[in-house]
Amino acid sequence: MRRNWLAGAAVAAVAITVPVTAVTGPLFTGTAQAATLSGQQKTTPTSAAKTPKRVLKKVTKQAPVTWNMVAAVLAKRLVGAPYAYGGTSPAGFDCSGLTQFVYRHTGHGKAIQRTAEDQFLQFRRINHQSARPGDLVFFHDTSDPFSFVYHVGVYEGGDDMVAAATYGEGVRLQSFTWGGDTVTFGTVTH
Repeated sequence: MRRNWLAGAAVAAVAITVPVTAVTGPLFTGTAQAATLSGQQKTTPTSAAKTPKRVLKKVTKQAPVTWNMVAAVLAKRLVGAPYAYGGTSPAGFDCSGLTQFVYRHTGHGKAIQRTAEDQFLQFRRINHQSARPGDLVFFHDTSDPFSFVYHVGVYEGGDDMVAAATYGEGVRLQSFTWGGDTVTFGTVTH
């Protein structure tokens, strides 16, 4: 009888040092207290409500949002606005009125000239590979990059731009490849 009691006490002593997390999972912490042969039992598991649950967040580094990115997004939001010759507001845009509006209403705003030709003269010329969404796409009369500029749009990446096209089409997302070798790009931000 005494041997059985000693064997039970030894098992109880071992159980006291076993952490509850190993027995019941991560929601409980603390140590278990085993019952003795005399019937006394004290268990004090710490409940999940008392223990703050650690949540590990995956940290991902995001690219910073640039002024150009915001300009490109604003231009896309204006898709569907009507065309109006000389228009400079969402009530109606022409091509350079659209680009002027986008630049004036992005971030703290950038004041740019009113006409496509004047915008071209104000901007620093860059190649297609250096262009970023939000830069401008200029259309020239000829393949000479210094010829008169008659049309402009907001570059959106790839072969796309947002531009105020014509009556009936209004502001739309379109490819600029129809301009062939008369297309140049310009920036005031990089």
